[in-house]
Amino acid sequence: MNLESLRAYCLSLPNTTEMIQWGADLLFKIGGKMYAVAATEPGRVVLSFKATPEHFFEYQEREGIIPAPYMARNQWLALERWDALRDDELQELIAISYRLVLEKLPKRVQSELQAGTSQKPSQKTRTPRKAAKKTRVKATPKRRPRKTN
Repeated sequence: MNLESLRAYCLSLPNTTEMIQWGADLLFKIGGKMYAVAATEPGRVVLSFKATPEHFFEYQEREGIIPAPYMARNQWLALERWDALRDDELQELIAISYRLVLEKLPKRVQSELQAGTSQKPSQKTRTPRKAAKKTRVKATPKRRPRKTN
């Protein structure tokens, strides 16, 4: 797998969005939360993604796979090279990452995504709140402290 085939696969997953962030990293998101990060420039890591606890410990035993820098505490794995995994294995792990992130989204966002009414976070409209009944509150006069002699 390479960056272009990864991009094509990720964009085939429902409601996936992509964006460039942190200079040259290509992020794939569902509901505004990232599930995969690919480097567009040469570096130590070519791809990072979320993993299940079992996969996190199992796959980092393989050569070319390490705990993801900055995200290992959240059980993210990182590939040091594209050929560290077979294409079908990588696609399965990306699908699992997608599902893990989707399941952690608020139920409201999940239902919006299923209904196809999802909006980007910057485009969300606020729902008007019920207007509170305005009541005037009398200001209490401030008392001056007594002088003691």
